[in-house]
Amino acid sequence: MSRVYPSIAAIIPVKNGFPEIKDCIEGLLNQSVPLSRIIVIDSGSTDGTLEYLKSINKVEVKHIDPSTFSHGLTRNLGLELTNEELLYYTVQDARPVDSLLLQTLINTLEESDAVAVCGQQVTPHDLNKNPLDWFFPITKPEPIYYQLTEPSEFDRLSPEQKKQFCSWDNVNALYKRSALEEVPFEQVVFGEDMIWAKRTLLKGRKIAYNYNGRVYHYHLENPEYTFKRLFTTFYFRYVTFGLVPNVQRTSIKDRLKIIYILLKRLKFSPTRIWKWYSYTIELKKAAFKSSLIFNQSLAKGMDELEQVHEKYCGKAPVPLKNTAL
Repeated sequence: MSRVYPSIAAIIPVKNGFPEIKDCIEGLLNQSVPLSRIIVIDSGSTDGTLEYLKSINKVEVKHIDPSTFSHGLTRNLGLELTNEELLYYTVQDARPVDSLLLQTLINTLEESDAVAVCGQQVTPHDLNKNPLDWFFPITKPEPIYYQLTEPSEFDRLSPEQKKQFCSWDNVNALYKRSALEEVPFEQVVFGEDMIWAKRTLLKGRKIAYNYNGRVYHYHLENPEYTFKRLFTTFYFRYVTFGLVPNVQRTSIKDRLKIIYILLKRLKFSPTRIWKWYSYTIELKKAAFKSSLIFNQSLAKGMDELEQVHEKYCGKAPVPLKNTAL
């Protein structure tokens, strides 16, 4: 007798996702577990995305005004547009590593009383992606479960533990419908997924992480983007978890390690080695600068930190296309 899976819909916020969204959609349609439908919430695409989506039978497109987009509320709209038992959230430029992604995540829910499960995002071995980020699995990880016996237990965790419990990621996450009905996403500029994990844990619910369920996802960055992305990440983690960043300058030892890894992975390709070495060092400089300015601002008080955060991160930075380097 063939296995009967619960009904499942995928939710994807989109804006100018072409051509990467083709791999995303095709990867979802080729899963061993059939999707009921894919809800694409488009906020003003003009690059061929909509023309492509019209040709896919299981895709339903919901158009919203770009000015109304919110990482949290737009994803809540996906819930309102569906009636499936399970909801899979991803992004336009992520694609499943294999056809067993959804089955792996569903199995994790069915083998426990977790209300949601988060997978992993990894970098493929492509020459237009930083070889230092390429994914090399070491062992097959076991699912990880977190649940609080009482809300006060969260307060007793260290900032690092709080971040670990709530390292949720809507690039690759599967939810029971009831979980999102009980705890919808908040209207925030950043971190709607991690805030959801915290609020769900405080409700006493169990959440799961299974890093055997993987998607490929990667963004090229420039120093300005890295600086802003990290600054708003530091701000969010401090406000939510009390975590203070501590990024160190890149040492000579670190630089030699970078060169060694690039030599090993790119072999006899000095041009590529120099390109990715320079790229990495520039981003590390931006990361150190972001951490330094954050801590200097924090030392002057929350009002100063909030003003500096608004100055640098009032408008969300846009990552480079993966072909841009």
